Amino acid sequence: MSQTRDPAVAGLFYPDDPTVLQQQLEDFLSRKPRVETKPKALIVPHAGYIYSGPVAAIAYTQLIPIRDQIQRVVLLGPAHRVGFRGLAASSAEYFSTPLGLIRIDQQAMSDILVLPQVRVFDDAHLEEHSLEVQLPFLQAVLKKDFALIPLVVGEAGADEVAEVIEKLWGGPETLLVISSDLSHYQDYDTARHLDSATSAAIEQLSAEGLDYQQACGRNPVGGLLVAARHHHLQAKTLDLRNSGDTAGGRDRVVGYGAYAFF
Repeated sequence: MSQTRDPAVAGLFYPDDPTVLQQQLEDFLSRKPRVETKPKALIVPHAGYIYSGPVAAIAYTQLIPIRDQIQRVVLLGPAHRVGFRGLAASSAEYFSTPLGLIRIDQQAMSDILVLPQVRVFDDAHLEEHSLEVQLPFLQAVLKKDFALIPLVVGEAGADEVAEVIEKLWGGPETLLVISSDLSHYQDYDTARHLDSATSAAIEQLSAEGLDYQQACGRNPVGGLLVAARHHHLQAKTLDLRNSGDTAGGRDRVVGYGAYAFF
């Protein structure tokens, strides 16, 4: 990969015009009042903004009261394009969006590359949307320079992911963001049932209670749940909807949840 990882899904999953994008983000972020949890970690969905943007925004508004303290973001999401074992780091120095460049925390990358389950694998990042769609939200909410540790998660156990998260845990300057949609292509009522069970498992910090049918980001979510148990965090469901609620339709919907850990 070159020095900068360029956007792959700008103009597809979200607007590629920076003015339009900024306006859309501001609209999403202003829709509901904050439930001020001062989170250490978030789980947010990663579909196109017209589908999951309103749900993701509920999570990101939690950061507004604490954005001054956040200096770096550890971002993990599932692989959709490339199959591989472990977690994929990036060789890029910056990730780019229509809103500008985000610098990669090179020291943190070096620190986790000593773990056997982590390797530089740029192919996993090249066309992956699960991380990219979170970046404009982070830029809009944090409103400053911050360091990013982007990791695409392939086939990896919850304990393997948790080990990486632990190494990057840090203090209040470090935010953890896990990118995951919930159920996929069920009818509306089935999706609501599955997604409610997934929310219950997340609130109980039960990595064992999740399977791939419930969350495409099961692996990174499971790792966060293991780490959250270790650090005695609580999880709160902030929003739970599906594409039938946000974009209409009752067949083959996709579930979206927003969660805060504090």
